[in-house]
Amino acid sequence: MIIFHGSETIVKQPLYGYGKKNNDYGQGFYCTENADLAREWACKDDRGGFVNTYRLNTDGLRFLKLNDRSVIEWLSILLKNRAVRYSSPIERRTAEYLIGHYLPDVTDYDVLVGYRADDSYFSYARAFLSNTISLQQLSTALKLGDLGTQVFLQSRRAFEQLSFIEASMVSGEIYFSRRSERDRHAREAFNRMLEEQVTEGIFARDILGEEPGLNELRI
Repeated sequence: MIIFHGSETIVKQPLYGYGKKNNDYGQGFYCTENADLAREWACKDDRGGFVNTYRLNTDGLRFLKLNDRSVIEWLSILLKNRAVRYSSPIERRTAEYLIGHYLPDVTDYDVLVGYRADDSYFSYARAFLSNTISLQQLSTALKLGDLGTQVFLQSRRAFEQLSFIEASMVSGEIYFSRRSERDRHAREAFNRMLEEQVTEGIFARDILGEEPGLNELRI
């Protein structure tokens, strides 16, 4: 399996046990199977960066593909790991409820695969917490902008089976603008969706206190 990591630096040997603990899925190494997305993620500004290419030997590794499960599980993992400043008590109560009832146990998995919660995707999640959009709309929104799926290595075994291939420079003038354009399209699509009058579907208020099963919430 070939995966890519966009960064401001060359990363020849990712180290197990390092990295920020409050990233989307916790502490680990974040990659993607899409080289162009990795180039965009490498460019936080027009100064550019590097795309690092690796081969991951998948033999014996356990994968959890979050995009094949209920979006409520992805959201619960995100809320558990990210440092969130909630804008209202209802947002906080809803987040705590989701974490308490729908957070999957990921400890036995080596690799998680799921949506990358950049600013746009995180704004979609907040809209659900505040009852602005339904769970069905959240699931749709995560596909609107094609903002990408990330491959997250979390176990020591996964790190041991990762080998560096090469690193190449990424032009910030090209890929930072592409990153910004992708984000803009995603936000515009989301805003168009918000203009639709939606009264049906499962909202956060419907979940609180009722604890519907994951099969009912599988969108």
